[in-house]
Amino acid sequence: MVQTTEEMKLPAFGYNIWTADGDDVRMFGALPFTTRMTIVKLESGGLWLHSPVLPTPQRQRAVERLGPVEHLVAPNKIHSLGIAPWKALYPSAKVWASPEFSKRHPDIFVDTLLTNDVKPPWHDEIDHCVIDGHAFLDEVEFLHKPSKTLIITDFIQKHETEHTSWTWRGVKRMVGVLGKNGGVPLDIKLSLRDRPAVCDSIKTILEWDFENLILAHGHCIRGGAKREVGRVFEWLVGPNQQNGDIE
Repeated sequence: MVQTTEEMKLPAFGYNIWTADGDDVRMFGALPFTTRMTIVKLESGGLWLHSPVLPTPQRQRAVERLGPVEHLVAPNKIHSLGIAPWKALYPSAKVWASPEFSKRHPDIFVDTLLTNDVKPPWHDEIDHCVIDGHAFLDEVEFLHKPSKTLIITDFIQKHETEHTSWTWRGVKRMVGVLGKNGGVPLDIKLSLRDRPAVCDSIKTILEWDFENLILAHGHCIRGGAKREVGRVFEWLVGPNQQNGDIE
């Protein structure tokens, strides 16, 4: 729930990493989704904002207390909502976006489209992997190395059950994204253009050294996240990935 007090404090998730919940959005004009951005403070002191939610004066002040905003990240072509508003507030911030982002949003300025060959200035602290081979979702996943936190946008969803009507709980349960046992949405599972390529991307992510998981939609995990991510992707990579061991 968005805080409405005059000053809000961003919850720390780990070393130099925070989250901020945004306003709910409605997919397809109907299905309610919670939103969340992730804020990382780089060793330089600058801030890296992942999937920024719409700014409010309270959110802006809370972010500014952590440091100057230097990077804005659109992790897939769907998550565009906060990029332009935050860029307007911080014109010198660099905008990084997923490979297909500019095709969908030609009106939003992007400094660099992220591919697996791009080496951003923050690569020593934040690793990234583009999930190749999906029919419509060009998502980039990230690893914040200092806190051992994996950051995923839409490929895993664990929507909260509170404050949701039984109708939408039923829909989210049907597509496999309800509650702490949620996972990869059914529509994403059914839209693999190149299954081996997607599988290779997920295996790369499972090779990363992470213990925690931040999701843009739903329950996050502190500790033991690699086992859970392996479970979530078992349908794709097989049961031998549950501990993150790649054979």
